[in-house]
Amino acid sequence: MNKLGVGVVGCGNISTIYLRNIPNFRDLRLVACADLRPEVARDQAGLFGIEALTIEALLARPDIQIVVNLTTPNAHFAVSHAALTAGKHVFGEKPITVEAADAAALVSEAAQRGLKLGCAPDTFLGGGGRTARELIDAGRIGKVLYGTCFLMSHGMEHWHPDPTFFFKPGGGPILDMGPYYLAALINLLGSVTHVQGRASSGFATRLVSSKGPMNGKTIAVETPTTVMALLHFETGADIVFTMSWDVWKHGHAPIELYGTEGSLRVPDPNFFGGVVQYTEKGSDWISLAADDRAFGKPNWRSPNWADHMPSQANYRCLGVAELASSVLHGTPHRASGALASHALEVMHATLKAGVEGGEIAVQSRVDRPAAMSETDALALWAAETF
Repeated sequence: MNKLGVGVVGCGNISTIYLRNIPNFRDLRLVACADLRPEVARDQAGLFGIEALTIEALLARPDIQIVVNLTTPNAHFAVSHAALTAGKHVFGEKPITVEAADAAALVSEAAQRGLKLGCAPDTFLGGGGRTARELIDAGRIGKVLYGTCFLMSHGMEHWHPDPTFFFKPGGGPILDMGPYYLAALINLLGSVTHVQGRASSGFATRLVSSKGPMNGKTIAVETPTTVMALLHFETGADIVFTMSWDVWKHGHAPIELYGTEGSLRVPDPNFFGGVVQYTEKGSDWISLAADDRAFGKPNWRSPNWADHMPSQANYRCLGVAELASSVLHGTPHRASGALASHALEVMHATLKAGVEGGEIAVQSRVDRPAAMSETDALALWAAETF
């Protein structure tokens, strides 16, 4: 089998970048898509020259070996479980599920069936994330002692056509954006063992100003929109971890790590590229751009952002290709369900600590993903150039 057939379940906003990227990877063949709204599936199928199916029909297709689950978070468990039961490998969007117990159940189900379970984010496999990992592994900043991690904005109501679910249970910045930052940190530092935190909501309601049917409507906020935490890693590092949708403007770097021999700035883990900076003890910052690395070159400009925003490296689907390579060639599986399950437990511990106070012990552990070399990364790509 030269390629694995891919079926996409969930044809909302995020599906377009997946459907566009899938044909560019060596081991993937895009077959069909499905959605509870048949007209939405038909529209995407027409754009990308594939079949529109019901979810049941997609899961029954023998020429589909991988199901990409792009449904909303509250449907993640049911769809992924159904796909595993149907004998399909699964790659899901973050978070892997809403409840940590459900994530652990999926990991166990996949292992029992001999199937691969992967989950976004896969951004840590991009040019920026791999550059940061190489610096850590080479000891360029020594042993990491401390760090800071910030995701701060004023939410999704200014650009998303229907941001309702972001402000309901299962949403919020921790479950929506936390996976990117935690995957990056786990890739660099390993498992989280303990969490302390505070959680709150700065605004009781949100006014939707984006274009679409929700424009001008008000959403009641039912989940914390600011969480401040202290994460303790198995390596001994302590990371200040702040996620907020209550901030209009700030000047914090996404991730900074402080080691015995220097400091490291990791680019925005929501994307695949960016500039990595590090210092040798107290010297000036040394910058390493990821633009000339596999999955680091800017290739995308969000239509939802202002025209002056820079292009970004957006290779969503890299994790699907990495999963397929693991199935076909026995290569490491890095953007795994086990990593996503550990990150989800950390997120729930963070929310619990934020509401109840005190320190929460994280029960699960996960190994750092195997490092991905430039050669390994290039082997996943089928297009002639980036």
